[in-house]
Amino acid sequence: MARTDGTTRTDGVYQLLRADILGGRLEPGQRLKFPELCVHYGTSVGAAREALTKLAAEGFVVTRPRQGYIVRPLSYEDLADLTQARIEVESVVLRLALQGGDMQWEAGVVAAHHVLQRTAFRKLDDPDHPTDEWSAAHTAFHEALLSGCRNHHLLATARALRQEAELYLQWSVSIGDESHRDLASEHGAILDAVVARDAERAAELIRDHIAHSAQLLISCASDEPKRAGGVGVAE
Repeated sequence: MARTDGTTRTDGVYQLLRADILGGRLEPGQRLKFPELCVHYGTSVGAAREALTKLAAEGFVVTRPRQGYIVRPLSYEDLADLTQARIEVESVVLRLALQGGDMQWEAGVVAAHHVLQRTAFRKLDDPDHPTDEWSAAHTAFHEALLSGCRNHHLLATARALRQEAELYLQWSVSIGDESHRDLASEHGAILDAVVARDAERAAELIRDHIAHSAQLLISCASDEPKRAGGVGVAE
């Protein structure tokens, strides 16, 4: 069935809002007021409300009494809980992906890594956040890793947790700047373990990959008061 103009408008506003939240142009804790949204995105209140409802269901937006919709605030407590959950779930899902993934799955992981490796992390005119292109390539690589898991319940849980972590990713430039850390090498090591079909090694690497980022963020965030409401993790 063909989509209506209303659905198309809502999807368009949703995509723009989501990109602006993930790109750091809308900050954690920022109020999302309908008059401003309608002017900025050239849309109606109805389309904006539907888009925000969808974003709320995905965890990017929350509602607060007397504030309405706001970009989801970030916190150390939430980061710690989210990190623990991701470490446990993603390591299991990746191990199962290696056990059940076929050659086509493996080729998809290799291709996604190639794109990630060739995509710029930042732009000169916006040094405070990863580029939208890198973020998309990064998400695609980790999605490719997990997609070989045949347990759909575990896979859905892992995907939901990763989606929740996307906001933290966008507020973690300091992690990308860490002098002794090489994110590209970490991703490369995970790929090598996948190609070697070393499930235990791959699970160990993904656990360390996620935990290292969260620990680093918490240790350095106190030096960045402007991010008190928006700490993040790149992994």
